[in-house]
Amino acid sequence: MGYLEPSFLPWDGRRVPITFVGGYLGAGKTTAINELLAYADRPIAVIVNDVGAINIDARLIRRRHGDTIELTNGCVCCSSIDEVGAAFDMIRSRPQPPDHVVVELSGVAEPHKMLPWGNTAGFRLDGVVVVVAADQLTTADLPGWVTGHLHDQIAVADLLVLTKTDLVDAQTEAAARAALAALAPGTPIFDGGRDRVGPGTVGRFLALGGGRRTVVESARPSLFDGHATATEPFPVDCTRDDLQHWLTALPMRTADEVVRAKGVATTTDSGQVLVQVVGRRIELTPLPPAEAQPSTDLVVITICR
Repeated sequence: MGYLEPSFLPWDGRRVPITFVGGYLGAGKTTAINELLAYADRPIAVIVNDVGAINIDARLIRRRHGDTIELTNGCVCCSSIDEVGAAFDMIRSRPQPPDHVVVELSGVAEPHKMLPWGNTAGFRLDGVVVVVAADQLTTADLPGWVTGHLHDQIAVADLLVLTKTDLVDAQTEAAARAALAALAPGTPIFDGGRDRVGPGTVGRFLALGGGRRTVVESARPSLFDGHATATEPFPVDCTRDDLQHWLTALPMRTADEVVRAKGVATTTDSGQVLVQVVGRRIELTPLPPAEAQPSTDLVVITICR
């Protein structure tokens, strides 16, 4: 049975703006949303893939219940319930509307398919923010379907956030900016590597004005495209360099279906490290104290096509 649009208008007819945040896996969507929550000066509702993926400062959390975290600044962060309609119903059921709704799309979601939700009862489209990593945009190592998907995401953006500029040289960054200008002419570009989200920039992310299009489609897509996960145990008694070599040699490194890998590993010389793999980029960073947890297996995400 398909989703049925509510016939009532909640909140005395008020329509709450929605911003969709897209971008390929590993580009930095979660970081951007977490900073929005930290600096927000008005109540925002955030729908994410997994509420546990948002590492919110404990000082901001008022209470947790079920799949929802309520913050002291009036914001609420909740995980989706598989169906996009149920996720919006969850927000609609609150007696007081938020000032804004932010929806984090999965890295393989197509933002343009979400635009019909700009017409759903109680909400209106504010716009689409797409987060783009400079090294992903300029590499020739990504499979062709991934590159095409990345370009499609960029084309529908009302605001582009360029990240990972600290990981590339000036020439690569310039090439990434030129590519964005060609793929989305006239779309503003925010430097997510240097101009961090803060009190003065929250409004820029949440006042896009509905973009450059009219929402006329009637499809009812899923928030998050299908994917599958598998796990791989990390090697034991290894150094940081050993771990780097092990990750480089994994068979998954050449599999087109693999879109991301992540986990917490323990090394003999660097302690616990957060492991993130996107394309040919391997990041090993110290595990932040706020994310302290036992070591895990490497979780490998593959797209279901």
